[in-house]
Order: sequence, then C-alpha cells, then structure tokens
Amino acid sequence: MRQILFSGAIGLFLTLIGTPLLIKLLARKGYGQYIRDDGPRTHGSKKGTPTMGGISFILATLIAYALTKVITGSQPTFSGVLVLFLFAGMGLVGFLDDYIKIVKQRSLGLRAKAKMAGQLIVGIAFAILALNFADARQQTPASDRLSFVQDFGWSFGPVIFAIWALFMILAMSNGVNLTDGLDGLATGASVMVFGAYTFIGVWQYQESCANAETLTNPASCFEVRDPLDLAVVASALMGACFGFLWWNTSPAKIFMGDTGSLALGGALAGLAICSRTELLLALLGGLFVLITMSVVIQVGSFRTTGRRVFRMAPLQHHFELKGWSEVLVVVRFWIIQGMCVIVGLGIFYAGWRAS
Repeated sequence: MRQILFSGAIGLFLTLIGTPLLIKLLARKGYGQYIRDDGPRTHGSKKGTPTMGGISFILATLIAYALTKVITGSQPTFSGVLVLFLFAGMGLVGFLDDYIKIVKQRSLGLRAKAKMAGQLIVGIAFAILALNFADARQQTPASDRLSFVQDFGWSFGPVIFAIWALFMILAMSNGVNLTDGLDGLATGASVMVFGAYTFIGVWQYQESCANAETLTNPASCFEVRDPLDLAVVASALMGACFGFLWWNTSPAKIFMGDTGSLALGGALAGLAICSRTELLLALLGGLFVLITMSVVIQVGSFRTTGRRVFRMAPLQHHFELKGWSEVLVVVRFWIIQGMCVIVGLGIFYAGWRAS
C-alpha cells in the first residue's frame, strides 16, 4: 500500500511546484487560450491564459509512477504501463492539436481526419497489447468479455473488443474535452473518478482470485491481472490532477487544453478496461456522460427540428447563460459528480456482495 501513498503524494507535489514553472514558460512564449466569440461573454477575460497545461500532470504522473517503483523496489506491471501508454499517447495527440491551434495560428488545430487517425493508432495499439502479456494464471490486462463490476457474458473476440475499446476511449476523451469549459470543472471531476479507481484497485487486490486460498469467500474474487498497480496509477493521476487544480481553479492561471482532456479521457477508459469495470465507468464518470449527452441532444434536436433544447451546449454553458456564476456552476456540477462516484462505488460493493 506504500506504493499508493507514494505515487499520489509525488504526483501532487510535482504539479504543485511544476505547474507555475510551466505557466511562466507558456506565458513567455505567448501560448494563450483562444476564446470562442459565441460563448458566454464572461469568458472574454480568459483570452490569453496559458493552455496546454496537461503537460504538467502528464509528466507528473509518469514521473510519480516511475519514482514510486524505484523507491519501493517494486516492478512495473503490464496493466499499469499500458494505462500510462494510453494516457500519454492520447495526450500527445491533444498536444499536437493544441500546438497547431496556438503556435501555427490555425483555429481548428489538427485536421479532423488527422486527429482521428492519431486517436485510432493509440487506441488500437492499446487494445491489441491489452489482450496479450498473460500472467501465470493466464490473465491478460484486458478481457474480451463485457464487464460491469466483473466480467460477464460471452467472449466476443479481439476484433469486437478493439472496436469496443476504441468507442470507450473516444467517448471518454470527448467527454472530458467537452467538460473542460469552466475553470477547474474537468480537473476536479477527474480527481473524484481517479479516487474511486484507487479504491477499486485496492479492493480488487484484497479480494483477488490470486489469493483465493486465503479468502473467506473465494467465489466472489476478482479476476484482474494487476489490481494493485492500477490503484498506484490511479493514485498518481489523482494526486497530479489535485495539484494541477490548485492552479486551474477559478480564476484559472492555466488551462489543460486538449493535451490534458484527451489524456485524462484515455486514462479513465484504460483503467475501466483493465479493472474490468467498463460499464461501471458510465456511472463513476456520470458528469462526463451527462455533458456529452447534452451536446448530442442539442445537435440532434437542431438538425431534426431546427430548435435548440439548451441555450448553449455543452450543458455548463446553458446554466451560465441562465445567469449562474461560473463558480456556482462548477461547484454544483462537482456535487453531481461526487454523487455519481458514491452511487458507482455503492453498486460496485453491492455487486461484489451479491456475487
């Protein structure tokens, strides 16, 4: 368990001290945020705020994981490394998008096909690798069966699994990206979900089928390849995001940009896939799902009826235009996300008890 404490503490420390250095560097180079003209008027003051802040917590997470392994003398696992690969790979795609937007002064960043190609390359590589590297019990980092609290149903093969994994990765990346519209909103929500996955990893480790001989109820054990290391990764992510939130909360000194939002979405999807809680992620990350659905509803309604359901999508901007202050929207949305995490963890525990 020391690994979990070390990774979280190191991630927190690195972003607390490293983010202001990144802010100065980005400000010196003039890498500031572009603000949409059709957005809430109160956002005009954000123009020029340094962006690409995801660099801070990506590096902090990777360093925290590596240092934890060195300090504790433990070995990295394939599951942990794969989640970090997906996290950093999606962050790289986001960085290229941000870089072209800001440095090359092209408002749309990467072309849609190029951005999708980058996400597909990273996602497919993750999916292929995740079905390999079996341990002594023949458990691979991921399973080609659907999962909620544990795997269920039948195996649907590597091709369908790859498609499903890509859907999850793209959905969560876009969900975090859409949520990242107000100071600290996506960062704070992500902290809660990573905290939940830290708890899930610890619980799965304690109730792992690898320890079936010592369990009071072996029938309810978890078939997860490296649950403790997934908790270490989740803790590093939680700590790094917490430290970044100090500088990202209102009034934000830095934004995460696509660099951060795509990376966080990839990490969430990777943790869900490797911990065999794929469908549970829709509850644990309920705020991201809610905000994504608001965009889907808005676009669908406008294209079919010519009418808008919300004053503006994503959903957080609708409430801003109704007169809610930015801080009020963020805090109330954090409360919603906290409730989603509580419900998700309750269902996770209930599912384990029922099994």
